[in-house]
Amino acid sequence: MRRAERLFQIIQILRRSTRPATAASLAEELEVSKRTVYRDVADLIGQRVPIEGEAGLGYLLASDYDMPPLMLTPDEIEAVILGAQWVAGRSDKVLSNAARDVVAKIAAVVPEHLRAFIVEPSVGAKPAVAGPEERIDASRLRSAIRNGRKLRLRYRSEAGEETERNVWPVILGYAETSRLLVAWCELRHGFRHFRTDRIIEAEMLDETVGLSQGELRHRWERWRETSIRPSS
Repeated sequence: MRRAERLFQIIQILRRSTRPATAASLAEELEVSKRTVYRDVADLIGQRVPIEGEAGLGYLLASDYDMPPLMLTPDEIEAVILGAQWVAGRSDKVLSNAARDVVAKIAAVVPEHLRAFIVEPSVGAKPAVAGPEERIDASRLRSAIRNGRKLRLRYRSEAGEETERNVWPVILGYAETSRLLVAWCELRHGFRHFRTDRIIEAEMLDETVGLSQGELRHRWERWRETSIRPSS
């Protein structure tokens, strides 16, 4: 890795870190010595990059530091391309088109010498296998999650039993051939996972979940850490 790339990568690591990154952790990821890290960090500070901390304690990048977001490395570009290929082949129409749009936007702004990594990437996602037919528009589920709105579902269980229930949607999970809506279920008084191909109807209600932004997800994450997933 060239020195300029290494300095850029140090900034990237610090940007994604929520805790101080030690010289040892930086050295391990960059595959260099700690002495090289100390020297590189000192150089960055000398270039007025707002890095806080010191050797032995760890480093943090000031939260208000801004850097052009599309100074991408070849590995970062191919990571985006691989993810976009997977999404385009396995998600709903809106997200599929969004994935293709992202690739087109990146191709339009990256330097010429990086475009080959978009046109002819060294990675590729396996073509998607057709999943079960779905009746509902997944973009409506995602909209309810974003806006903290409750959903009224008509749902058919694996055994064929139909129920109607109000749920507080948390996240829409994507597997290879299916999707799961994770939600707090008012009928069952707990978190449940609903296969979207078994959702017969989904109506977004005017009523909100009544929790601050992110709180419902935090509660689900805590539940997930301590629970075995129950059936719906």
